[in-house]
Amino acid sequence: MQTEVRGSPAGVAERAAELILAAATTAIAERGAFKLVLAGGSTPAACYRWLSKARADWDRWHIYFGDERCLDPQDSERNSVMAATHLTDRVSIPARQVHEIAAEQGPEAAARDYQALVRDALPFDIVLLGMGEDGHTASLFPGHQHPADALVVPVLGAPKPPPERVSLGPAALLSHRQLLVLDYPARRTSSGAGVAVQQHGGVLAADDPGNRQARSRSPLLHRLALARAGHQHQQLPVREQRCRA
Repeated sequence: MQTEVRGSPAGVAERAAELILAAATTAIAERGAFKLVLAGGSTPAACYRWLSKARADWDRWHIYFGDERCLDPQDSERNSVMAATHLTDRVSIPARQVHEIAAEQGPEAAARDYQALVRDALPFDIVLLGMGEDGHTASLFPGHQHPADALVVPVLGAPKPPPERVSLGPAALLSHRQLLVLDYPARRTSSGAGVAVQQHGGVLAADDPGNRQARSRSPLLHRLALARAGHQHQQLPVREQRCRA
């Protein structure tokens, strides 16, 4: 795994955009389309703003979502609204190629509907994930269990609002050509930030310098890697505490 160091979260966001654009160029040249899973929350927003300024073959991009909150479609807390604000409404990706999760239907119905769409899209070219303060990624929270073969899962009783959500499951998150995880320091300082990338599945993380190696050994990501290698049982427990310096 290669590690790069950036001086600030803004620098990491810019580097993430560069990596995504490079992957898009390769995917479009080799396969005619680029399939990107977006992360929700505030962490990836700066990356999306960088992407929105770039020149790209936007008509070949297909956008999916790692998770969604069960809220009204126009609610500002929806991940799709955040993505539209910073990326998808700013570039010329055809609307039919922005595949939102209809989470307003409720977690079970929305997960069921999105699963068929996800199954047809696999493998994704890039899965972009954030990392929450409690160690959750997408809407897979510490202490929750989901079937390892699930493509999309309903989330009930999330420990942060809203409690009902829809998330890509372990099997979908693992079906990628490249995995990038954006993780900004809790203190949001301007200290050095690390970027680690693997060709077929790795981590892109912004972190405090003293915390960099600990985060690269993230238990959650390690469990996902084990599942990809076929060493995990039917249930994939998601139990990670965020490492701190």
